[in-house]
Amino acid sequence: MNRFTIGILCALVGTSCWGFSGACGQFLISGYDASPLFLTTVRMLGAGVLFITLLVATQRDKLAAALHERNTMLGLLAFGGIGLLLSQLTYLVSISYTNAGTATVLQSLAIVFVMLFTCATMKRLPRLGEFAALLCAFAASLLIATKGDLGSLSLPIAGLVWGVVNALTVAFYLVQPRKLLERWGSLLVSGVGMALGGLVMLVIWILFGAIAPALGPDALRLATVPAFDATGIAVLLLLIVVGSFAAYALYIHGVSIVGSVNGSLLGVAEPVSAMLFSTFWLGTAFLWADWAGLVLMAITILLVSLSGKNA
Repeated sequence: MNRFTIGILCALVGTSCWGFSGACGQFLISGYDASPLFLTTVRMLGAGVLFITLLVATQRDKLAAALHERNTMLGLLAFGGIGLLLSQLTYLVSISYTNAGTATVLQSLAIVFVMLFTCATMKRLPRLGEFAALLCAFAASLLIATKGDLGSLSLPIAGLVWGVVNALTVAFYLVQPRKLLERWGSLLVSGVGMALGGLVMLVIWILFGAIAPALGPDALRLATVPAFDATGIAVLLLLIVVGSFAAYALYIHGVSIVGSVNGSLLGVAEPVSAMLFSTFWLGTAFLWADWAGLVLMAITILLVSLSGKNA
């Protein structure tokens, strides 16, 4: 295989691993009553350790230089402690109210928010392709929320709200680190950001655990470590290694070869894989409206990506 083909495969496998992470999260939330707070803490810390190990082995000097720059570390802390942390936490919360496939399709609205932000900063209206993408995204969200019955809301309102909030947080972490990415590269920014986000999440977890008993049984449940059996531990490890570390590492490597526009196009694989894993592994039933919404969201991603390429 040539280098470009390898890049496409890496990006596709990476985005598919993100979809797989959603199914792992759904499995642990529904089967073991694992809270999004716990899962976010563990997956970010675990993936952060793996990323730092990889960076020490491959980019030690570059890592040391970044760690000694105050402004760089503040930017990475904002990226990891706000962008990555909130995007992963709200994604799991969205899954807890819906399912992995639906949450991942709603998450894809992030590319629309990025496009609107770009239009606002450039003080221009959306182009024809971008406007068509907006219509597709709206239609996809409407189909998923109503299951095709426009007179009723079939999706829990909390699930819809958290899905949109998740898309906003993803849009933030896509936009915020652009200067950092230009200077330090995707692997270092994502790796250090993941580690810092994991440390911030650990502090939040500890503080929340200290006050949870006073907040009542619901809060205490969120702060409790689940009672995992061997299967639960195995899926948790898969969430860390495959759904977090491998997903980011493979996608970053693939995009470094094929470019950001092609990488965005290949991102269509994430909601597809999430829905397929939910269907065939977890037995989640999706209606025609869900699949139609997925197709429309995929068209949205294609239109926004092609519009950016032709800008």
